[in-house]
Amino acid sequence: MAQVLEFKLPDLGEGLTEAEIVRWLVEVGDVVAVDQPVVEVETAKAMVDVPCPYAGVVTARFGEEGSELPVGAPLLTVAVGAPASDGLSEDSGAASDKGSGNVLVGYGTSEAPARRRRVRPGESAPAVPVEPVSANGAAAAREVVEGPVPVISPLVRRLARDNGLDLRELHGSGPEGLILRADVEYALRAAQAHGRTPQPSAEPHARVAPTPAPAVSAAVPTAQPPVRSSAPPAGIRTPLKGVRGAVADKLSRSRREIPDATCWVDADATELMRARTAMNAAGGPKISLIALLARITTAALTRFPELNSTVDMEAREIVQFDQVHLGFAAQTERGLVVPVVRDAHARDAESLTAEFARLTEAGRTGTLTPAELTGGTFTLNNYGVFGVDGSTPIINHPEAAMLGVGRIIPKPWVHEGELAVRQLVELSLTFDHRVCDGGTAGGFLRYVADCVEHPAVLLRTL
Repeated sequence: MAQVLEFKLPDLGEGLTEAEIVRWLVEVGDVVAVDQPVVEVETAKAMVDVPCPYAGVVTARFGEEGSELPVGAPLLTVAVGAPASDGLSEDSGAASDKGSGNVLVGYGTSEAPARRRRVRPGESAPAVPVEPVSANGAAAAREVVEGPVPVISPLVRRLARDNGLDLRELHGSGPEGLILRADVEYALRAAQAHGRTPQPSAEPHARVAPTPAPAVSAAVPTAQPPVRSSAPPAGIRTPLKGVRGAVADKLSRSRREIPDATCWVDADATELMRARTAMNAAGGPKISLIALLARITTAALTRFPELNSTVDMEAREIVQFDQVHLGFAAQTERGLVVPVVRDAHARDAESLTAEFARLTEAGRTGTLTPAELTGGTFTLNNYGVFGVDGSTPIINHPEAAMLGVGRIIPKPWVHEGELAVRQLVELSLTFDHRVCDGGTAGGFLRYVADCVEHPAVLLRTL
């Protein structure tokens, strides 16, 4: 006798709470093995193949390609312990009852963890199940329980309200009975399957009855008020979801929470460019410019560690890090991503070049993992690749600073008392004013500029 098990969208790690279905890798009726990828999803950070922890026959899929599902929502159902004619042995079915636990390798999958979103006080009481069915198959009478409804998302409330669905009749599949969007959509599908289409609720906003106009003479025309349209303005609408939505949320939070300031300086990069040319002419792997800039940045953070930190406002503490995990801004077809080079302070120029190249290619192909996109302590932003000289970048929350590098171009410059054409670059530092004052920020930026102008300065820190 086959047993139908439900596989829910697992916790993808790093605080992610939802994912968009990009492509289904299996169809209903397909036989799947333990740990076989069944769906490709896109989170706010990366593209991920989700493996199924059960072996059996796919009996149902939830969600169409392009739709979003919250963590914990049903993803698919699998019939395990099916007869051998279905392509499965009894042993494989029995083993699949427990599952592999490897729902997403590297993210912890022994149990479907609780969502990290908090439930508001007073909303933890579970709602009653939707549409209980009696023994003869007819729908039993609905039971409505008075009290607060366990719903967090205003989108879920609106979806239920617009379709005339009473949330008190639903049983949430989230932690502590939390009602998710998938629960509402499932209830709507169930209602349609039973021939009951919920009626949309009445206008949610009360309208004030118009005040009768005062009587006027028939000879005097009544002024007609201007007609105002409630329709949204025309134009192209792009949903803020996926990478773009994550970027919007993070940048908004950074502007909202971090009192930032920016300082900048022009530097003569002629000697740095010559040093790079000499290094690459000596043979061996080529050294990239961003790797040299990263090496300068980590050396500067050794002298000014205050900028390699974050602010914990709950504890009212500045947390200073021992390691430098250097993020760098990379523009891809999916949007702006910030991969992180782990332990950048312990890498030489050759190692940094290789890691930058690897992460950049992974960003272009959309294969960066959530672990490679989080955990940075400082960001290097080379916006010179866009052909611009300067910028005041927004700090990558919850970091405390970002170094910006403009394009390197020939300009007139006073060198050794004479006017000459030199390779100039504009450097900018945006920093959290809570972690340091302008003296520290200026000292950091001046040291970076000195290393750019005189690369031999780095020898004192090696």
